[in-house]
Amino acid sequence: MGYLYSLLGALLFGANGTLTKLLVQSGLEPQQLTLFRSYGTALLAGVVLLIVDRTAFRMRPRQLLIMAVLGVFGIALLQASYGGSLARLPVGIALLLEYTGVLFVALVGFFFFRERVKARLWVAIGLVLAGLVVVARVWSSSLDMLGVLLALGAAVTLTVYFVVGERQVTATSPLAVAFWTGLFAGTFWLIFGGLTGLNASIFTKPVQLGGSHGSLILPLAIPLAATVVFGSFLPFLLSFTALTYLPATAAGIVASSEVLFAFLVAWLWLGEGLEPIQILGAAVVLVGIVLAQTARVGKVVDADLALRTTGAIEVQAGGASGPRSGGVSAPTSDDGGAELPR
Repeated sequence: MGYLYSLLGALLFGANGTLTKLLVQSGLEPQQLTLFRSYGTALLAGVVLLIVDRTAFRMRPRQLLIMAVLGVFGIALLQASYGGSLARLPVGIALLLEYTGVLFVALVGFFFFRERVKARLWVAIGLVLAGLVVVARVWSSSLDMLGVLLALGAAVTLTVYFVVGERQVTATSPLAVAFWTGLFAGTFWLIFGGLTGLNASIFTKPVQLGGSHGSLILPLAIPLAATVVFGSFLPFLLSFTALTYLPATAAGIVASSEVLFAFLVAWLWLGEGLEPIQILGAAVVLVGIVLAQTARVGKVVDADLALRTTGAIEVQAGGASGPRSGGVSAPTSDDGGAELPR
């Protein structure tokens, strides 16, 4: 069942890239889409928490600060950067570039936190760099450079999320993380202009969802609601549930199939194809990402964005680690990996 949950989560996240692209192309700005998705996810998580765990709404100021950092970098900036890149790049390539954050996390852990890594990390770096050169076809400059920079910006914010999250957050309810990070992400864009220029009539604006298969027109509010439920909240829970059945390494590798699903859905839905040499380059990058996933001892990154922990939130405050001391240690066992909400 663990593999099924993980694959379903990856499929929904991968397919959501195409839906996000259609929403952005319809006139909804990436930061506006991120605001609605963030508040929508926080609302759904909050309703569930009201029923199952009301203690999640009580946090100390330092805990709230950590949730704010994770919300701003892990959701607000990541989703807006990714959404902006989708307007300029094929869906699969945009997600592939974001997934290079897996590599960045391993490198930061090695150089700055003296984590043990396996020799395959250096092979992974070579494969990712070589594959990206081919995917981007740098010899012909066929990709939009701003789109590439936005996608790499999403990779950087993904890196920040996990570097902070793995070291500052331990035992926590995934719903609590979804609620607080979504709340802070939505508020970030509410403060910094997420609603600027937004007209209420956009929710009834007809959106062409047929792609390359003809005409399917719905009011924008319907696909917007779908991306909150089926592109954020549900796949987040599926991916997290998979970790109760699978070791983190296995779940992280399966979650990387999100890139394949993104390419496949965009091809079937929008007719976005790649040249044979770009397909080869994408395959090389994906192999490098899988190697990087298994290069860190006992830790993986799942760009679906949920930190894998159990129990209540504790934040590092110096000194000893433990539920009562306020300090934590980063997970080091094979099932202490991590995931995140795109």
